This record gives sequence, structure tokens and C-alpha cells, in this order.
Amino acid sequence: QVQLVESGGGLVQPGGSLRLSCVVSGSSFRIYTGGWYRQAPGKQREVVAAFGSGGSTNYAGSAKGRFTISRDNGKNALYLQMNSLKPEDTAVYYCNAVLTWTGNEYWGQGTQVTVSS
Repeated sequence: QVQLVESGGGLVQPGGSLRLSCVVSGSSFRIYTGGWYRQAPGKQREVVAAFGSGGSTNYAGSAKGRFTISRDNGKNALYLQMNSLKPEDTAVYYCNAVLTWTGNEYWGQGTQVTVSS
């Protein structure tokens, strides 16, 4: 069973940093493309950062300059480095990935990020 296993969420003070990880489990197919999304209470899920065509990266306006998406092909993983966190970044963060060859899309289980003093 293919899963995206997320880790790295937690409680952090405003201005702090967190690094989210997302690792493919149960498949030898590599990540073709992917991204990070978040959903705050009472709001729709929104994209935070994602890989575009040719390996380019795209960020939501609220994430530009503070968040960095990256990947490790050897570990078949995606990462989201979040700096200068704000209370409005509080949400459940989900990773999303499309695997090579199959073209199947998967979602992680979600990890809670809470920014509060």
C-alpha cells in the first residue's frame, strides 16, 4: 500500500521555524512532482508550495520568502522548510505527490502546525 508519511509538525512560537518531511512508503516509483497544501479550520485547502514543470517551484503569496520546498530523489521525499512563522500559518499541512510511471496521485495524512505564543 502506497503512503505518503508526513512528519515535522508541532507547536512553535511566532518567528520560529519548522521543517516538514514527506516520504513515499510502499512504492519504488519515484516522485514525479508534488507540493504542500494546508487547511486551516473553517477554510478550504490551499496550495502553499509546489513543483512546477521542469523542476521550477511555485509559492503562495503568503509563503514567498519564508517557505522553501525541496526534494531528495534518493530518499524519495519532499520537504517544506518554514521560517518566520506567523499565527496565520496555523493549519494542517498535507503533502501531495504524483509518482512516475503510474501517474497516481497521493496525499499524506496531514500534520498539524500551530504557531502560537
